[in-house]
Amino acid sequence: MTTTTAAKVSRFDLGSFTKKYAIVGILLLIVITLSIMTSGTFLRPQNLINVIVQVSAIGIIATGMTFVIIIEGIDLSVGSVIAMSAVISASLAQLPSASNLMYPGLNLPLIVPVLAGLGVGALAGAINGFLITQFRIAPFIATLGMMTAGSGIASIYTNGRPVSTLTPEFNFLGQGAILGIPVPIVIFAVVAVLGHLVLNFTRFGRHAYALGGNVQAARVSGININRLKFTIFTATGLLAGLAGLILAGRIGSGQPTLGTGIELDVIAATVIGGTSFTGGVGTIWGTVVGALIIGTINNGLDLMNVSPFWQKVVKGAIIVTAIIIDELKNRSK
Repeated sequence: MTTTTAAKVSRFDLGSFTKKYAIVGILLLIVITLSIMTSGTFLRPQNLINVIVQVSAIGIIATGMTFVIIIEGIDLSVGSVIAMSAVISASLAQLPSASNLMYPGLNLPLIVPVLAGLGVGALAGAINGFLITQFRIAPFIATLGMMTAGSGIASIYTNGRPVSTLTPEFNFLGQGAILGIPVPIVIFAVVAVLGHLVLNFTRFGRHAYALGGNVQAARVSGININRLKFTIFTATGLLAGLAGLILAGRIGSGQPTLGTGIELDVIAATVIGGTSFTGGVGTIWGTVVGALIIGTINNGLDLMNVSPFWQKVVKGAIIVTAIIIDELKNRSK
């Protein structure tokens, strides 16, 4: 190999490395900037822990959303699924002395509300998957319908009121700690690791990439496209249900408005992390970094007392910028 060739390979490797991990550098830059602008308040250990706790629900759902967008889909219903999961599971986790919506006076074990919340999420996701695969409804339309219906169901179930007075065991899901690590962070880490393993080291993950890369080629190669889509949307609903359990436990009540607007943060985290809307491209680790960026920006803007209305403007601009960058990368291929 000549010196010129070696130099070209070296430059190529450096460029590839920089392109792949630029998102990490962006996160560090944002952290440094916010630390300076908040006079070091942002970097306090407790605040950093709070950032990760706050972003855990977003990251959990974004793990599923990564699979959805890789296959060129979208799921707008995750916020409403959170609300349904939260109110139904909370109604089964009230203390015996509470005025329970469905089972007054029962001291049900924790597994009951947990399975109920996860079941609600999985069912909602399965309905999305069924509509998309069997009726050929576009994911945007199918999940938009679920978003609207789910919000109504949560309000009908609770008559528009929060379900509170929950058992300590249920609240532990959002407020507890394991070996000093907050439970939401532990669950987020487990979900992210499992998502990474499935996406990168299983046939299921390879099929997801193949479907997003070329539908016709995936079909010819024998991939069961409908089953793959159905499974991915069901799993994403399940993860949204899990996030609903965590959020309800964290605030100590199930509220029919819980999760409103979270789909914006979830999609932003996924796209910022490098998952392409054109399909076939995306990583779980990138999504995790994207979620941390969203959480960092949210927390930093709160510390600087920026209006919530302006925060929405900032996040909207971030999503558009991420999509523009993704489009430019696709054109350069």
